[in-house]
Amino acid sequence: MNGLRILTSWLALTCLVALTVAGWQSRITNRPSQTRQEVLFWHFWGGRDRAVVDDVVHRFNESQDQFHVRAIAMPGNNLQAKLFLSVTGGDPPDLVNQDDPVLADWAKRGVIQPIASVATRGQINRLDDWMFESARRLSKVGSDYYGVCNGLDIRALYYNKTLLDQHGLEPPGTLEQLDRIADRITPDAAAASGGHYAYLPDSRRLWAWGYVFGGRFYDPQTGQVEVDSGPIQEATRWMASYSQRYGADNVAAFRQGDQSLPGKTFPLLPTESDSLVGRYGLIMDGQWRTRDLLDFQNERRQLSLPSPEFGVCPLPPPPGGRSRAGWVNGNFFVVPTGAKCPEGAWEFIQFWIGLEHPEAAAQTCAAGGWIPVSQQVVETTEFQAYLVQNPLFGQFVNLAGSPNQFPVPSVPGAAMFKRTVESAAYQAMSYPDRPVGPILRQANQRIQQQLQRAGAE
Repeated sequence: MNGLRILTSWLALTCLVALTVAGWQSRITNRPSQTRQEVLFWHFWGGRDRAVVDDVVHRFNESQDQFHVRAIAMPGNNLQAKLFLSVTGGDPPDLVNQDDPVLADWAKRGVIQPIASVATRGQINRLDDWMFESARRLSKVGSDYYGVCNGLDIRALYYNKTLLDQHGLEPPGTLEQLDRIADRITPDAAAASGGHYAYLPDSRRLWAWGYVFGGRFYDPQTGQVEVDSGPIQEATRWMASYSQRYGADNVAAFRQGDQSLPGKTFPLLPTESDSLVGRYGLIMDGQWRTRDLLDFQNERRQLSLPSPEFGVCPLPPPPGGRSRAGWVNGNFFVVPTGAKCPEGAWEFIQFWIGLEHPEAAAQTCAAGGWIPVSQQVVETTEFQAYLVQNPLFGQFVNLAGSPNQFPVPSVPGAAMFKRTVESAAYQAMSYPDRPVGPILRQANQRIQQQLQRAGAE
């Protein structure tokens, strides 16, 4: 056991030394000019998104002569470990972009600085007035900014308009209408023998439906978890009712089939050339899928094949629920503790989100297909032109400004909070004959105990 501890310590030290040397070399050997301060920026983007990041970095560097951002892509699951080691070693990057619910954990551990340490009080107040409420929620721990959201991910309901038209149905505006569509197109499991369901809830989306039903998962004023509250229970029962209707085993097997689709194929899309219907008629997903729809329709056009028409609508609420509601997440910037150029990091953050120059942010968002964090960016000429060309994307942008878009609560242990809720929903949908109350109460107790332990540390 002692030998294992020694080996583990040696490996950690080796990684720390390697990161420190790499950071030192990147700052010294790659400094473009002695008149500029270098801003070392770590991010996770790859593929064609990386080209967009490289472009915004280039435009920022060309826009002024005080700072030079050097972007380093770090895809994968080890960014957090590298960040912690670099902070411990005294040579962290100046700026990091992340999209996991880790803000409160990193703040509690002292890995990141409050934004008030790099921005003025006036700038902080402007963020409060300028950003969408959903973006502010993703940027704060309690009442303090520890991050700055730079792009939003919104969920809505995609639908196959061609399929609905064939059945004389309109897009759902209420939960009752959504259920009616499901009853009409796939009234039972036998009706799904053709390989598609009108709609199936996803256990991971209790986060969205819980808010739509009027609930909340956490009370920030009292610190009490509310996973077992009435609206969350009602949302869970409704989701489980689909498993009860079609058979939990049938639903699980069908869901498993989604995983066998090639690549990251959007299961709303037909996979056969002679079909106009995919595995679902309606499905909840994010704005990035509009890109998949455009690619699909262009491919069909080039092959001279007919393509169904698609649409997007908000998640339909039940009576007494919230309209234009759901679960939001997104990307956010953080400034690590010990950053050598926090002033440059803050200048780059402002440039990216468009706090001073919305047109620059509009160019970035249009190039990446990203939702801006402020209505001022949305209203720019360039982004409005992008929305004219991408009307489905505009539905998600409209939802971004709703006050009813909520993230996973920003508390220490948020990742565990998220997993436990999703696990409870999965259990309820896998055993739809069991009452949901005990399942959610058990999850509620587990989360509450974890949060109390985290607060006592």
